[in-house]
Amino acid sequence: MAGPLWRALCATSCPSQERSLQTATSSTPHIMAVVPHPVVTDLTVRIFSPTVSPSTCELDPRIWHRIEKELYLYTSQQSAWLYVALANEEELAAEDLLVMDIRVGDPPPNPSSGHSWESRPGGIWVLRSNFSGMIDQAVTEVDVLFGMDAVDPRPQWALMRSSLQLNGQPKVPVARLSVLRGRAKPRPDARATLRVRKDGTFKIVQISDTHMVTGVGVCKDAIDAHGENLPESEADPLTVDFIGRILDVEKPDLVILTGDQLHHDIPDSQSALFKVVAPIIERSIPFAAVFGNHDSEGIHALSRTTQMSILQNLPSSLCEPGPEHVDGIGNFYLQVLAPAPSQLPLSTLYFLDSHGQIPSKIHNPDYDPIKQSQIDWFTDTSQAQRSTREKGDNDNRFHLSLAFLHIPLPEFGDRHLSIRNGHRREPTESPSFNSHFYDALVKGGISALGCGHDHVNDFCALLPQQMQQGGDKTPQPGLWLCYGGGSGFGGYCSYGGMRFHRRTRVWELDTSTGSLKTWKRVEYAMDRVDELVLVESGAVVDPLGKKMKTEAM
Repeated sequence: MAGPLWRALCATSCPSQERSLQTATSSTPHIMAVVPHPVVTDLTVRIFSPTVSPSTCELDPRIWHRIEKELYLYTSQQSAWLYVALANEEELAAEDLLVMDIRVGDPPPNPSSGHSWESRPGGIWVLRSNFSGMIDQAVTEVDVLFGMDAVDPRPQWALMRSSLQLNGQPKVPVARLSVLRGRAKPRPDARATLRVRKDGTFKIVQISDTHMVTGVGVCKDAIDAHGENLPESEADPLTVDFIGRILDVEKPDLVILTGDQLHHDIPDSQSALFKVVAPIIERSIPFAAVFGNHDSEGIHALSRTTQMSILQNLPSSLCEPGPEHVDGIGNFYLQVLAPAPSQLPLSTLYFLDSHGQIPSKIHNPDYDPIKQSQIDWFTDTSQAQRSTREKGDNDNRFHLSLAFLHIPLPEFGDRHLSIRNGHRREPTESPSFNSHFYDALVKGGISALGCGHDHVNDFCALLPQQMQQGGDKTPQPGLWLCYGGGSGFGGYCSYGGMRFHRRTRVWELDTSTGSLKTWKRVEYAMDRVDELVLVESGAVVDPLGKKMKTEAM
């Protein structure tokens, strides 16, 4: 079955070919009773001068399809594009030549099969053979990723070490081909099921603000173990290494990416996004993600919809775009179940899109607030979940619910906020308009809200209880407001002339006792940092000793 990149390619550059393939795939199936699949029959690179538009390319658009990635990354007056010739498997004949192998660089040795390697622009060599009746060993998709630090976490895809020979500017991330042979194994319809461990615990690592770029990027404010300033260095390799070490230490059951996975204004979002998730996928850890304000910023950035489609199709992904009628991309929830074979949900995790920056005369910068459609979706969903639990045969008194987004709610900057752990090192950047999502979260039984965005804030805090309620001085339940802290070396980690170490937040639920605790993992620190109990026996607790929440959710 044609993959999402193939469908997107056809939709943008070869609508006539898309129609012909759709017609072909609906006709008599191949004798092998396989689903028809596009197959690569050739590829080439075309370079265009500033006065010549790529649209004037002499290649037949019914056969040749352009990979929508400018190979110079928009840094040259010239433009260069990779074109791939595709044929439908169902229409192949024995005399048709298929690409069986691709190399980049020096001429490879000629094989004993009798077919010779053929040269193509950009240092590409292709080996083609006649159609044998099967495409299992043939090249079926070709993609381009950028940077010597690029990775391809997609199953069955092979990223070439050598880069295309295009004589680009020295500091521009190089273009590298990634190749898929045969049919990509379909992603299982059923996603991984999240379950607590046998002892009732469930651990989450929250990674925020990785700020990956196309290429290695630059870290300008790193410090060593003693707090001494370090010189500028390559950022993204440091971020990948830091994420990997945290995952190896904590061995979480779930990773949550809380936005700004990508830096703003980068020329290839896919290459950067793959670097973020590769350490997680390598360790087969389920992950979910929300978007930040920078993820889709820039004229060449992929949209949130496209990025979500990429994430959804990766191994271990639990990401979802969410309901179409709800504002934003990535409003969804996940349930953590009791140990198998039970289907009893013990925890619900909510994810919301906090949108991006907006023009404002009130505050600069200012951000879009959580929309009413999102509040309604959360309220309806949390009420439905609670109703289901109340109707079910649930002998577990505790159900812990957490929520995650990128941009902090206005309450994170409330002057009455009581910080119980960690530090406020910079002012909270949040929407100037308060849509009162905090109140909906409290009413919906959320114990804690995790966010990112302000890199050097890493505190957990509580708002004082609202004592006045309809004339009665009744305690109003609250929830914890916690920053994740910046994890990426490509994003800032300094403020007011002070530099700080990169960090991640860890959450651990114990569903058997109804407790929740959190701590941070910080560069160079051997042990947990700022460990704090947030919930006991299903109730939000203040470390000073006063319970903040009277109802066990």
